[in-house]
Amino acid sequence: MITPRVERPNIHEFDFVIVGSGVAGLFAALHLADRGKVAIITKDELTECNTEYAQGGIAVALGEDDTAAEHAEDTIAAGAGLCEPHAVELLTTEGPGAVEELMRLGMRFDREGEELLRGREAAHGRNRILHASGDETGHEVERSLSRRAQVHPSITIFEHTQMTDLLVIEGRCVGCDALAHDGGERVRFVASVTILAAGGLGQIYAVTTNPLVTTGDGMAAAYRAGCRLMDMEFVQFHPTALYHEGSPKFLISEAVRGEGAVLRNASGERFMPGYHELGDLAPRDVVARSVFSEMRSDGRDFVELDFSSIPLERFLSRFPGIVAELRRRGFDIYSERVPVAPAAHYAMSGVLTDLHCRTDLPGLLAVGECACMGLHGANRLASNSILEGLVFGVRCARMAPTLPRLSYEQMGVAAELAPPPVRVGAPAIRSELQRLMQQCAGMERIGEDLAEARAEVDARVRQIATVPSASREEAEAANLVTLARLMLEAALARTESRGAHYRSDFPELDEAWHRHLTLRSGGPDGPIVEFAPVERPDA
Repeated sequence: MITPRVERPNIHEFDFVIVGSGVAGLFAALHLADRGKVAIITKDELTECNTEYAQGGIAVALGEDDTAAEHAEDTIAAGAGLCEPHAVELLTTEGPGAVEELMRLGMRFDREGEELLRGREAAHGRNRILHASGDETGHEVERSLSRRAQVHPSITIFEHTQMTDLLVIEGRCVGCDALAHDGGERVRFVASVTILAAGGLGQIYAVTTNPLVTTGDGMAAAYRAGCRLMDMEFVQFHPTALYHEGSPKFLISEAVRGEGAVLRNASGERFMPGYHELGDLAPRDVVARSVFSEMRSDGRDFVELDFSSIPLERFLSRFPGIVAELRRRGFDIYSERVPVAPAAHYAMSGVLTDLHCRTDLPGLLAVGECACMGLHGANRLASNSILEGLVFGVRCARMAPTLPRLSYEQMGVAAELAPPPVRVGAPAIRSELQRLMQQCAGMERIGEDLAEARAEVDARVRQIATVPSASREEAEAANLVTLARLMLEAALARTESRGAHYRSDFPELDEAWHRHLTLRSGGPDGPIVEFAPVERPDA
């Protein structure tokens, strides 16, 4: 355990610092709490994260008619050839044990008697989706884990605290700097091990299902600190976000199609069977592009989701959250179809890690949506995300105590250094960037548009100043600009269409691109693009 050298109100010393409070960060924290003092840093309230809003459930092979091998097969098929088999094997074989532990921690899944209820979602060959309170699985996961974390004597939670940059000394991560939102005061966290569990980057787009906090802070900080990011071109668009002009996007779970709902075009035709043999339960990238195609053909901004084949009583009990939100927004679920359209939903990209969550930077681990080990390939299988947070949250927690501890000298240097400047830009950049990325780097891409967008983002990069103080909004805008530049570079480099990445000028899958793409900082000259074989940290 670290013994504090000094007591200063703006210096916090811990054994482990975790940035992010979703399922991956909380599960890792609970597994580390008996090994030392743990800090959880979260820039909003503890439960404000993507996990909280997950509706569908957790995919796991717990039924007698299912196996980890079948789950793995479905995961790899959905990933369009880029899933790393060893990562998939770990997810699917260790998943059942992780879910059983989650239940021991208080997670209440829906049951019929003693039997767990299991639903189906797109591209799954079995009913294997466990759910809670109908369609509030993510909320129940957050409830179960956050309650445990809040009362554990070895865990300290710092809400409304924004990480700005990682702290690197002598080539090693020794913590991070942050802003306390209540007064904008700079604070420093010094730790032997820093864990990024900071979630995704959905706010890089104008239309997204993600909450406002998803600005890629962990990815951007890791990139600035010298880590490689992988597969930045792959961002998944969910096909069925509620289209309601003037209202925030609201996800309508894929599980409703698993229960029998179907998509229809302007003519009332069920169109998905014409695009894929699995119809409305085709892989998520296929459904999203098909919806996009129908919208363009019909000249409308949406297609319609038809719930009429689901018995009303079943619909009300299985999807109470969706029913309540649709009613709140004025939709009559008894008699009308609901307009839906694709929205940015999940990043298959992130900080390059090995199977133990180690990054390129000693002392730094990454887990969850902000990390990338090739688990999801080019397209994530539905409901694998919470399972990833559980399985790799545990693996991350096993690895962290084995890493070297800080020396007193390193701790002293970390505590004495003046806070480094934060890269910031005007908050107005955020909305401009979102429109640009939605238009040029969304579901359908073309080289000319990507190149023009890259030039515009380069101009925004030059706008970003280096100043001694910043707000949360400025820091988030800077992170989004950083990641937009990397996404555009990767999308330009991959001259094929695969999974969530569709290039209309290169519409076919090209086996020459059966490889990952990484980016690392090249200084003023921009990112350096590298291709497979990817030299991951030693597993």
